[in-house]
Parts: sequence; structure tokens; C-alpha cells
Amino acid sequence: GAAKLVVVVAIFLFTFYVISQVFEIKMDANLGHIFARSALDAAARSTKPPRYKCGISKACPEKHFAFKMASGAANVVGPKICVEDNILMSGVKNNVGRGINVALVNGKTGEPLDTKFFDMWGGDVAPFIEFLKSIQDGTIVLMGTYDDGATKLNEEARKLIAELGSTSITNLGFRDNWVFCGGKGIKTKSPFEQHIKNNKDTNKYEGWPEVVEMEGCIPQKQD
Repeated sequence: GAAKLVVVVAIFLFTFYVISQVFEIKMDANLGHIFARSALDAAARSTKPPRYKCGISKACPEKHFAFKMASGAANVVGPKICVEDNILMSGVKNNVGRGINVALVNGKTGEPLDTKFFDMWGGDVAPFIEFLKSIQDGTIVLMGTYDDGATKLNEEARKLIAELGSTSITNLGFRDNWVFCGGKGIKTKSPFEQHIKNNKDTNKYEGWPEVVEMEGCIPQKQD
């Protein structure tokens, strides 16, 4: 009986030893797999390109506001205006329309102030002129066309937009695509402007040119 007890105890201890060794091996393998996967994930994160505000191609320096905008696509997809990672106007937000779409931003803080669109095909230019006159000094002004943004524009409206820093507004024609970023009280012409003429020989869409896109960094207004 004593011999049998010794044999049973020995078998139990041997079995326990084998199980513990196998368990530790599996644990080591699992831990190795976890650490290897973590290393791969870290490597993937390190090689993934960084994302900048509004999805622009590079980070803006200090005291600058990131922006990205696009004109409308024909009369189907509305324009899009983004400032400091805030989508101010887009078809998804349902606040764009035919004509000239305008977003106003505080030049010191980058905070959005107002968004409006003015129908320059079937509407009246007078409300647009009054709106342009009401813009306060130091305000960043972003504009993008959708469908047609020029038919109802008159000399007064074009002059007011030119005073915001635009150089292309004098040549903006029927169904041209145009995006612009300027400011009230600006002393020079804005570097942020893109304009594509409506030309049946080069239009991407039937009756409309291709979408124009623009991005950049707007200097913060200093006191």
C-alpha cells in the first residue's frame, strides 16, 4: 500500500510538472505574439502619414489658421469650406446654394461668424451688396461658387469683393468655378484664389469646368 501511494504521488507530481511546463511555454508563446503584434502596430502607426487640420498637406505655423475649400461640381455637388478643422459649409450641412457661398471667420480667433449663399443666377444682387458692406474689419472672408456665381454680379459687387483682396472677380463669368479667401481691411491682394473659366472645349462636366480646390494657412490678425 505504501508503495502504491508513493507511485501515485510520483505520477501526480510528474503530471503537474509536465502541465506546468506546457502552460508556461504557451504563456511565453502568447506573450511573444502579443509583443510582436504590438511592435508591428507601433511601426505601422509610425509610418502612417500625420493628418493635419482640414486635411491639408502640411501643418500650419503658429498664429496661422488652416483652411481648405472647393467650389461646387457643376450643379450637382455643392462647395465645401473648412477652417481649423471645422466644416463651415457643405452639402452635408445643407447650408450651400446656387451662386456665391460665403463664410466669415474672426481674424483673431479663427471662430466662425456667419455663412450665407447668394443666388447670382435667379436672385437679386442687392442683398449680397449689403452683406458685403456689413463685414467688419479684421474678418476673414471665404467664397466659393456653385452652378453659376456671376450672372447677377454688377460693378459695385465686384468692386467690394476686389477690396477684400480678389484679383479674379473682375473676370468671373457665367458658370466659371472660383474659390477665394481674403479679408476685410486687407492691404494687399490675397494669394488665396483659384479661377477656372467655363469653356466648352475644356470643361470636365457638360456645361461646367472642373472643381477648383485650394488650401493654405491664413495669418492670424495681429493688434
